[in-house]
Amino acid sequence: MSLEKLPSGHYRLRKMVDGKLYTRTFDHKPNQSECEKAIASCLKDKPTLSMSGTVRQCVKGYMDSKSNVLSPSTIKGYTSILKQIDDGFMDIKMEDLTLPMLQNEVNRYAQNHSAKSVSNYSGFLTSVARFVGLNIQSPTLPTKERSTAYIPSKNDIKRIVDYFKDTEYEVAILLTLYGLRRSELMALTLDDLSRNTLTINKAKVEALAGEWITKTTKTTNSTREVIISDELSDKIRKQGFIYRRSVGYLRDLLDKAQSDLDIPHFPLHKMRHFFASYMHDQGYSDQQIMSAGGWKTNQVMRSVYQHALDIQTAKQNMASDIASLTE
Repeated sequence: MSLEKLPSGHYRLRKMVDGKLYTRTFDHKPNQSECEKAIASCLKDKPTLSMSGTVRQCVKGYMDSKSNVLSPSTIKGYTSILKQIDDGFMDIKMEDLTLPMLQNEVNRYAQNHSAKSVSNYSGFLTSVARFVGLNIQSPTLPTKERSTAYIPSKNDIKRIVDYFKDTEYEVAILLTLYGLRRSELMALTLDDLSRNTLTINKAKVEALAGEWITKTTKTTNSTREVIISDELSDKIRKQGFIYRRSVGYLRDLLDKAQSDLDIPHFPLHKMRHFFASYMHDQGYSDQQIMSAGGWKTNQVMRSVYQHALDIQTAKQNMASDIASLTE
């Protein structure tokens, strides 16, 4: 019997009995008596997960066991994956599943999906197999292509800010420059503003049925306070709201602005990328940037968000330094 704390703060109890895995989730840390009663209750019920079942049954059991601890967007992602699994693969008994079988299914999926999607697909299937107790290795994945998505320059940002100046969207655009995720921005209300400090503790995400709901932020690191300029806080109070349109409307507005300004197109999330890159270029430490932007680890932040604003400057300086050798 094992008890583990989940990122959500919940606790998951797991115990293998006669080759069948039983699980229970608690919203608090259970004591020994509670664990024993939970397992006893499991044994009275029909088991949810078992290696003797088919892949289809195990996938359903896995998703059911996670339904109370995963975000609506993650559950929606799992449901999307479920629709794309080959029927023949789904009918295999889990106890008969081998690495070559899993590799073939991943290879099939990889024929018309990106490397990132394939990685998510493989990870899901492998997690299901391991969750029911099958000891199986991860399949070989295609090499991920290096991202070449455009990161806005300082000049791009200035032109976009000027484009939205004195409109009802100026506040939202300016807030993206503080490293806010779109989901965090959409969930903000005037109640979250105190003097010149915004409390970030919730996010607006799309649920399984397509409706948008507000939930707590994705990690404890994401819950944070963001200090904004006095000028911006005054703009928010004068306007009387932060953002009141649909979730996708701001993205469409940004796309139109890029076309009108004739600058390379980039998604709204790249404003967050720019924040980390620019702050790093200004000399702030990784720890300071992580805290301000709500990143969990500096590895995640540096691998995804530290763009070459400073590297480009360094290259120019290097060229000047080399040229000076011949003067």
